[in-house]
Amino acid sequence: MSKKKVVRNGHRPAAAVSWGHSGGGWIEAVVGSMFSGKTQELIRRLRLAQIARQKVQVFNSALDVRYAKDHIVSHDLNKTPSIAVSKSREILTRIDSDTQVVGIDEVQFFDAEIVEVCEKLAGEGRRVIVAGLDQDFRGEPFPVTSRLMGVAEFVTKNLAICMVCGNPANRSQRLSSGRKVVEVGAADKYEARCRRCFKR
Repeated sequence: MSKKKVVRNGHRPAAAVSWGHSGGGWIEAVVGSMFSGKTQELIRRLRLAQIARQKVQVFNSALDVRYAKDHIVSHDLNKTPSIAVSKSREILTRIDSDTQVVGIDEVQFFDAEIVEVCEKLAGEGRRVIVAGLDQDFRGEPFPVTSRLMGVAEFVTKNLAICMVCGNPANRSQRLSSGRKVVEVGAADKYEARCRRCFKR
């Protein structure tokens, strides 16, 4: 008789990942401007993993309270439960031993250690999916996102639609006069803009 795969806690190990043993994990980065569908894509990938009965945990920054504290929420109001953390290292203390897929939203809000945390999780054989802005309101790369794009196995760059001319947009135009690099907001503070319509 052939041996059947054992399913524990309702979760089935992913065949392609030898997580926890030989380091078969990886990092996926979903990046782009505001309103380009990054969180929506992150939620889609996480839900597919859950359909495959993989154990999923999701984290977001405690800074991001635009829609909810205990969920990541896309601009079209799709959502999935998450754990808000104030420091990158806190993720390592909140990970369950049998978690196979880790989602991290708004990665640009995290401190520089998030790169090391993602590398450690992937090194343990987990699939790590991060989503975040690749550029700030000045059109300059976010260092954390850039580093993660450099070490990730898979990088997806989403484009929005320019709200001025309708062309593909890869920049986030801040509408307020604030000068802080990190200023949490949505359509009340930002618009997607193309290269030509973006104003520094």
